[in-house]
Amino acid sequence: MSPATSAVVAAAADLHQGIGAGFAVAFAPDESRVAHMRKITTAHLRLWQVPEPTADDVVLAVSELVTNAIQHGDGAIALKAICSEGRLQVEVTDGSPNPAQLNSADDDALSGRGLFLIDALADNWGVSGDGTTTWATFRFLAGRP
Repeated sequence: MSPATSAVVAAAADLHQGIGAGFAVAFAPDESRVAHMRKITTAHLRLWQVPEPTADDVVLAVSELVTNAIQHGDGAIALKAICSEGRLQVEVTDGSPNPAQLNSADDDALSGRGLFLIDALADNWGVSGDGTTTWATFRFLAGRP
């Protein structure tokens, strides 16, 4: 079983235990995967009936977190999203023990503002104790799941 298949199977098992709705996918660090992860996330957010303003923020956060993982990570990347009772959490694992952190970017810099965006849009965000996973949570008025 591939790592991506294993991740999806594990996520499906969690769902049957009543955690909520979710997905997980693993992929190689390639810039072309950013758009693919946005599409996967957008499809699930529609399925889960996440309101559009929140869905837009989540998709932007996924884009930023996946881009950071590709640029600064070490090896395969995993994206996981869990939606339950008006709360949605996205996590990106990149294998690097160097935790993501807010840095200041010069006014004319072309990058370096991703975590500032996430900090502004998400209800909360952080990094796992081992530094390999960056997560962001979003709250919304729940109708489903």
